[in-house]
Amino acid sequence: MLWTGRLKSLLPHVLRRIIRCNRLSISNTSGMAEGYKQANIVILHKSLADDFEKFCHANNGPLPLLYRSQPGDWKCPSLRSDSGIRPDCLQYRKYEHGACTGSLKSLKEYSEQLKDMVTFYLGCSFSSEKAIQKAGIPIRNIEQKCNASTYKTSVPCNSISMFHCNLVVTMRPIPESKLGAAVLATSGLKEAHGAPIHIGDPGLLGIHDLSKPDYGDPVHLHPGDIPVFWASGVTGVEAIINSRAPLAFTNSPDCTFITDLEKGNVRSSGEAPQVHCISREPLHFSIVSAEAAQKINTLETLIGIDPGERGIGHLRRQGELLGACLAMSQAGSVLLTTGFPTHYSQQPPEENDGPPGALAIAAMLQALEKQVAIVTDHRALELNKKIIEEAVQLGILKKPIPLLSYQKENANSALMFLCENGNPGRPRFDHLVAIERAGMAADGNYYNARKVNIKHLVDPIDELFLAAQTIPGITTTGVGDGGNELGMGKVKDAVKKHIKNGDIIACDVEADFTIVAGVSNWGGYAIACALHVLRCCDTHERYLRRALGCPRTPSQRPWLPALPSVPKEEKLLKALVQLGVRSGKTASLEMEVDGLPFYSTHSLMIEKLL
Repeated sequence: MLWTGRLKSLLPHVLRRIIRCNRLSISNTSGMAEGYKQANIVILHKSLADDFEKFCHANNGPLPLLYRSQPGDWKCPSLRSDSGIRPDCLQYRKYEHGACTGSLKSLKEYSEQLKDMVTFYLGCSFSSEKAIQKAGIPIRNIEQKCNASTYKTSVPCNSISMFHCNLVVTMRPIPESKLGAAVLATSGLKEAHGAPIHIGDPGLLGIHDLSKPDYGDPVHLHPGDIPVFWASGVTGVEAIINSRAPLAFTNSPDCTFITDLEKGNVRSSGEAPQVHCISREPLHFSIVSAEAAQKINTLETLIGIDPGERGIGHLRRQGELLGACLAMSQAGSVLLTTGFPTHYSQQPPEENDGPPGALAIAAMLQALEKQVAIVTDHRALELNKKIIEEAVQLGILKKPIPLLSYQKENANSALMFLCENGNPGRPRFDHLVAIERAGMAADGNYYNARKVNIKHLVDPIDELFLAAQTIPGITTTGVGDGGNELGMGKVKDAVKKHIKNGDIIACDVEADFTIVAGVSNWGGYAIACALHVLRCCDTHERYLRRALGCPRTPSQRPWLPALPSVPKEEKLLKALVQLGVRSGKTASLEMEVDGLPFYSTHSLMIEKLL
């Protein structure tokens, strides 16, 4: 027998000859023939071949098609120079009517059946191992001398005719400090499954126990390792099983076919990926291109100007807009809240900073097909209902948004509101967003910028944000422009130090992400624009769809009309004036927000953001 340590340096045709002679005692081809691509194999009857090819194209992340043979064609000159498929895999599996009926060292005894069968060669993640190692990243299963861990997920693939299954993934433990390098090393290797489709908690993929892989061996994580999941070609095996094809063959998992194709890595600088943590409980990271991240950071800089000279520059933290929007982009259900009754002696007491920004966010979330609702003060339900109706009539919203109110009835009220039957494992919302919402100060009161206590006008919606801190799976974002808004507790020390009356008015309730803007509405507009940037980012969009299906073309982007615009915001502000909603700083019923004229200030900001 050969010393297996030498196998990684052997040329593919030499390895295939050794495999053909049955001279290897190893159980997988991981690490063999460094620098050359490996392929998963699926062989099925020619009558099923067209549908299976369509299935591969519809799920090209797990099933990147390298080559499809003609019926009975056992050779593939474009992938190998000297062999046929029948004897050159380390091990095959035979499937009959969806059941695995045996493992085989060769398919020569099935030569007659193979005359009417088509062979598919599919890209394999083993082809990316060298790139990962060259980036200085350990491959734990190679270190531990075992097969990679492969799992069935709860993520459905796109079905084609009789071919259907859930996505299968390979997990590699990666040190957290090396996540960016791992994504960068693999993102250009499209024929080896490309970049990861999930980074973080396996439960988000429906994987409940990493110690029990469906294929391969358990691979142990070192301290500081993060589970990183790549789409797996074993997805094709699951599709064959579910199709119940009368006869089919595949390579055994981890026993792939070694080709003569050299590995490559092609990636444009604009699409160089970045990795960002969007949640610690459950642990969840997202991926975005450097170009898209820079665009969003530019949006954050634009809205960070301080026209009111309040000192908000001391509150800003770069990257909060990007983090919040990456988390929102991953969310399925978002709860918004707004409303700052600063004009306590007026009816209604609300100011006009907040609702336009909230509706801009809601419009984009609707266009992205996410569930969205608004929670507000019970006394303000009728006003907000009218505002939402106006937004629908003006074409800002596609349809009315569910309008909710929250009252504390007992110690579990917030939990019951946020989760089905109060079960923390079943949250109704993935993300809570407060924009220009009165926030509770350290003494339990709510203050406007002039230190006036307006607690009697504010329902305790802060409790939802406090409860969310204890519920895995709910992320929170606060948008504000003065430090007394819900969520600004994250920067309360800076508020107390740099904002007028900050020692009294500073909100004490934190959000996971805090977006500081010169006017809170601008923060809402920026969130809408950033969500648009993310959805147009191929790197992020692929991560969202788990590398299943195809990216949308520019003509397939229905969220474009949902972006804020000067005409829409002008009409909405006029509607707010008609409803008696006043400017925050001056209490004026004019075309202004926070004392700043719409036409020479806010309209210009909207144009810059777009």
